[in-house]
Amino acid sequence: MRAISRRELLAASGTGLIIAFVIPGRAEALLAGPARKPKPLPSPNAFLRIGTDDTVTVLLSHSEMGQGIWTTLPLLVAEELGCDWSKIRVEHAPAHPAYAHTGFGMQMTGGSTSTWSEYDRYRTVGALARELLVRAAAEEWKTDAAKLRVENGYVIGGSRRASFGQLAEHARALPAPTKVNLKPPEKWTSIGKPVRRLDSPEKITGRAVFGIDVQFPGLRTALVSRSPVFGGTLRSFDATEARKVPGVEQVVQVPSGVAVIATNAWSARLGRAALKTDWDLGSFAGMDTEKMRAEALALSRTDGAVAVSKGNVEASLGKGAKRLEADYEVPYLAHAPMEPLNCTVKREGDRCDVWIGTQFQTMDQQVVAQVLGLKPEQVNIHTTFLGGGFGRRATPVSDFAREAAEVTKAAGVPVKVMWTRDDDIRGGYYRPAYHHRVEAALDGKGRPVAWKHTVVGQSILAGTPFEAMMVKNGIDETSIEGINDSAYLAGVAARRVTLHSPRRPIPVLWWRSVGNSHTAFVVESMLDELAHAAGKDPLAFRLEMLKRSPRHAKVLKTAAENAGWGRAPAPGRARGLALHESFGSIVAQVAEVSIEPERDIRVHRVVCAVDCGQPINPLGIEAQIQGGIAFGLAAALHSQLTFREGRVEQSNFHDYQVLRIDEMPTVEVHIIKSGAKMGGIGEPGTPPIAPAVGNAVFALTGKRLRTLPFRLA
Repeated sequence: MRAISRRELLAASGTGLIIAFVIPGRAEALLAGPARKPKPLPSPNAFLRIGTDDTVTVLLSHSEMGQGIWTTLPLLVAEELGCDWSKIRVEHAPAHPAYAHTGFGMQMTGGSTSTWSEYDRYRTVGALARELLVRAAAEEWKTDAAKLRVENGYVIGGSRRASFGQLAEHARALPAPTKVNLKPPEKWTSIGKPVRRLDSPEKITGRAVFGIDVQFPGLRTALVSRSPVFGGTLRSFDATEARKVPGVEQVVQVPSGVAVIATNAWSARLGRAALKTDWDLGSFAGMDTEKMRAEALALSRTDGAVAVSKGNVEASLGKGAKRLEADYEVPYLAHAPMEPLNCTVKREGDRCDVWIGTQFQTMDQQVVAQVLGLKPEQVNIHTTFLGGGFGRRATPVSDFAREAAEVTKAAGVPVKVMWTRDDDIRGGYYRPAYHHRVEAALDGKGRPVAWKHTVVGQSILAGTPFEAMMVKNGIDETSIEGINDSAYLAGVAARRVTLHSPRRPIPVLWWRSVGNSHTAFVVESMLDELAHAAGKDPLAFRLEMLKRSPRHAKVLKTAAENAGWGRAPAPGRARGLALHESFGSIVAQVAEVSIEPERDIRVHRVVCAVDCGQPINPLGIEAQIQGGIAFGLAAALHSQLTFREGRVEQSNFHDYQVLRIDEMPTVEVHIIKSGAKMGGIGEPGTPPIAPAVGNAVFALTGKRLRTLPFRLA
């Protein structure tokens, strides 16, 4: 039983029943960590509408960007409500403080938090609505509510039945209950069962509206010419030829560069191509990838800020029976969502409407308001479907929303600012490049006794509003996550982890799985090296290190057993494995690979085991693991950004290559129901795949690959 205050019932306008609800508490307290005093939110932060036509509309306080919450969160409501699933409708909620994330205090989507952070409150709203509907029926039928039941969108009592729509008006007039009962797991009929996605028909038929689809009379399209080198400033521009392009109406300077505004996207693109600009490229114009690599290599030989220190590492390294040293490198990476960045802004008097596929509604609303001299509540954010995000649509400075507001302000007309694919690849906010230096030692029995680890790479929090709160003593935790909290390393008696965070003008940002995207590669690769140095089977070596982590060990064994570990693969193939915990979920993967002359490394099969606590929609989990593997394989086999004379050398999918459909391996996903606290699922599938593939390549060829993307030659 849990208490429900009167504030959790919001008076409705129009017809039907509208439910609002608040579940106080901090997200990090829900996921893990020490108990803390809950902080109740000041206003309701999610809604359920039941119409007189029996439709049940769930408003999402998060953004649907392919991760499946358009289905998962309504499923939580439906479990408690007992509605007809075919009557479910879904809408993105407007930007408003009422919809703030339970843990982060702002409306946002990220960190693989959407499902577990909403687990209690979306079920609660379903239970609240169910209680009101049952009481409404009881009053109409003059019977005891305890004698009634709910089934498939109806309240039923004996031979009488009434649909939710028939009861909605009556239910809306009732006072809110002070308590509701949530169904125990043994009575669940929906949670944990596979459910097809509700947004698939919308996307297949083309009804789904993405930001790039937005159109209305009077809307203009703009493309912005930006500095070719990060940190560059505009000296001057000549728009004479640009204005001659049919359809071009205005050329205006904005803080990010020069915007060409036209009646259509093609004219804006041609106009921008005709624009003449003169840039002061700044000091970064002389920088290239090799220089940055050399700087990182030099830094890795020195201690940085201390993140972890236990035991006497140097002494333990010196006493080890075997000592290994290795350097690992990963490059800058673009997010490269299939829908490039875009934002539409329309101002009318003291009101502004913004159509945007965003992960950060609150930040975008505040930034647009600031640019236009409005109050945040005067800016209406229309969240559209997102054609992929992976973190790029969650910038702390709301760069593409800010730019659209600035262009609209300068032009004085409604404008959709679009980024081309080239703009997106070269426009910044990348996963940083990292260099890792690892030194480790084994004792006489082949057990790790020392681990010294130095990480070099830009901080994604430096220079952002989050730096003061989240960077402590020079440590950006997102740079070392997956090392400092590794279940493997927890049992190593002497370990030391230090961090260097060099400052560069390259804009960097969280990228799918954030720091785990590179730390998993390094830790799991080095563990494999240690296993072979110890003369032990890689699985047995890891299981020995996980004796105090039975949950991790079970996940690893499940993947290995289902992959046929210990049995010979087909001729010309080999297997490699990896395990990593991130965002509260544990994922193990076994990759089966071969080497093909025309393809280099070919990944045929990936067997995956995942423990994310309570699964809500197994089909959704399977899809996210498959997507995470495809995303991680792109980085393992192909993707990288390089710099020459300060410029990004790649520009589109021909040279910034992602995984092709004919390269996608068969993926087998095994979901473990552990009863543990629920974790995330959108990102944890990405970290283990690169080391699993690299370890398989070593098993096949004897060659250890320590740099991404992998190159055999």
